[in-house]
Order: sequence, then C-alpha cells, then structure tokens
Amino acid sequence: MGQAGCKGLYQSIFDYKTEKYVIAKNKKVGLLYRLVQLAILAYLVIWVFLVKKGYQDTDTSLQSSIITKVKGVTFTNTSELGKRLWDVVDYVIPPQGENVFFIVTNLIVTPNQRQEVCAESESIPGATCYEDSDCPPGEPVLTGNGVRTGRCLRAENMPNGTCEIFAWCPVETRSRPTKLLLSKAEDFTVYIKNFIRFPKFNFSKTNVLDTKDRTFLKSCQFDLKNPYCPIFRLGSMVSWAGSNFQELALQGGVIGIQIEWDCDLDKAPSECNPRYSFNRLDTFSENSISSGYNFRFAKYYQDAAGVEFRTLIKAYGIRFDVMVVGKAGKFNIIPTIINVGSGVALMGIGSFFCDLVLIYFIKKSHFYRDKKYEKVRFGHLGNGKVNAKQLENLQTVEA
Repeated sequence: MGQAGCKGLYQSIFDYKTEKYVIAKNKKVGLLYRLVQLAILAYLVIWVFLVKKGYQDTDTSLQSSIITKVKGVTFTNTSELGKRLWDVVDYVIPPQGENVFFIVTNLIVTPNQRQEVCAESESIPGATCYEDSDCPPGEPVLTGNGVRTGRCLRAENMPNGTCEIFAWCPVETRSRPTKLLLSKAEDFTVYIKNFIRFPKFNFSKTNVLDTKDRTFLKSCQFDLKNPYCPIFRLGSMVSWAGSNFQELALQGGVIGIQIEWDCDLDKAPSECNPRYSFNRLDTFSENSISSGYNFRFAKYYQDAAGVEFRTLIKAYGIRFDVMVVGKAGKFNIIPTIINVGSGVALMGIGSFFCDLVLIYFIKKSHFYRDKKYEKVRFGHLGNGKVNAKQLENLQTVEA
C-alpha cells in the first residue's frame, strides 16, 4: 500500500462525507415519525419553556429577614393568679419578635415556691419509699424536683410514702390543663413583615404595601385580595392549618407559616407577589402522651426579709415558625441555547424509533435493511492488497 496508501489517506483529510438517506414510503411509519416529533416539540415548548421557563437564569439563594409583632389584650380571673390583665409583654416569647415566636394560651401555676424541704411528687418514678434507706441523702431524684434528704415521709397506717427532698417547695402539680385560660387569644393579631433579596439579580422587595398612609396597617387585615397587608388573626391561621383553635390552644402545638416568593423578573416587579400557606407541624393525637407543646419558666421575687421565692409557670401555647422560600428567574441567552440544542438533539429519537420498526417489525424488513446498509467484502479484492484506485471505489455507506 506504501506511498499510494499514504497519499490517499492524506487527500481524504480534505474530503467532506455526508450521510445517505433512504426514503421509506410507509404511511404508518411516517405517521409514527411525525407523532414522535410533535411530542418532542410539545415537550420542548410547553414543559421546558412555558412551565419550567428554560429560557431563564434562576436564583434560589434567597436572603430573607422576618419581623413579627403581636397585638391583643385579655382578662382572666383565677384562684392561682387572681384578677389579671394580659398584654403582649405577658404572653409573647421572645418579646423582640423573630421568625419563631410563642404565644401563651394556657398555664399551670405553682405560686410561692421557696427553697426548703418537702415531699417529692408521688407521680415521679423513683420517689416512692418504704423506709429511710430507700432515700439516700444527697442523691437527686431522676426526673424529679430536688435532692433527697435521707427521710421517707409516710402517712399514718400507710406502708409506703415518698422521699423528702430539698427543692423549690411546694413542687409542681403534675396534671394537664382541662380548661383554656386565654380563650380570647383567638382574636389576637400578628404582624409578619418580610424583607427578601435575590442577590444574583440585585432584586429586593417586602410583603408590606409601599404607601405613605400611616393608618393602613391599623385598619387592614390579610385576605387573598389584599396580600400586602400581612396582619393575620390567630384563629384564622390555625383554621387555615386545618385545626380548631380552642382545641389546639388547650395543650399547645406548632403552626408553620410559609411565605413563598416565585418571581418572574421578565415581568414588572408588581407581579412578584408573596404566597402564604399554613400547616400544623407537630403530630397530634388525643391518646398520645407527647401531644401538645409546653415549657416552664419562673418569676422571682424577694420578701420583706430578703428571702427569695418564685412563681413557677408551666406554659402551654402555640409556637409559630415562619419559613421563607423562593426563587427568581430572568431571561438569559445561555440556558436558552442549551435547552434549544437539547430539544434539537431529542428530535433524533424519532429516526431511531422508526428505524427500529422498519428493521425489525415490518414484513419487508430485510428489504429496508439491504437498502440502508451496503456491505463490502475485502476478501474479493484479489490477494488482499488494495491499491489507490480500488480504495477510491470502496464505499461502505450507512444511512
């Protein structure tokens, strides 16, 4: 082959090779080909560009800040607390307003606790005793309220009793509330102000109407027709989450507030609006011992002699978690070209399926196969040597 072969190979570098197409006159296969093309075109136009907006560059790194303020007052009259007026300072925790806040709706109060000795609660595991040796001094009662003193306190004619402890006495009453204290909290309102920014596009917005009217926020309330007044009634939020306020507030729970920003920045900024959704996040079951939400805190005082005492409060209520999610999109030529190129490449699937049908599934598949593929056998070229002239006449063409 020598010099002639090298020369032919060198000249072939500058050749242009094209494909050979075979036109199959078959209406069924032709219809299948057009249907596949139409399906791919519909997917590209409807799903990729209209639904998913594949022509846009997106930003999901949302920067957000939340400010919350609760408004409302109520009055109670109980044996533990007497007559009392409750305002936001009393029932909102923490008071500064964040994306997570807690509203007290029920209480179990243990007043006038002092550090002294008293009997441990009978409901505490490990507090039961039969003699003093069951209460080793200096050891705390697990899940209890204090440290054992070494004495077993028994009532007359009773075989067992409870260990004496050094603690804040009297100890807390271990019982669940049966009556709602702040039943009027249903009509309290919460103001949720949200600032958002998409750094890639330097776009910022807030969920409060941009107005100079100072009375706007004092008179408006959120509804679907007025999404830029983020003042929500507590009872309405709980109802939107699928719960009853009076039942939820009795033993507490957790409500999630999600603010979603889905912004198409190819449109006017006024088209970028917040969407709110409300869900109960804690698992609730009437028979479950873990249902509800509560925690303890105390208020400390000193008497005239300077001795410290406190009021222990076990607070039940509703915890609100405000979560902000979102994305923004804006036209960009690069994702547009990528998605168009992907769609054009997918058009080749039609040819692939039709070739499979013609080669393997129709009656005259062998005829189409012979037309599509041409075979050249090198064994018929003599003694196996191929000269330059023969190399030019060889054709191995695949459609």
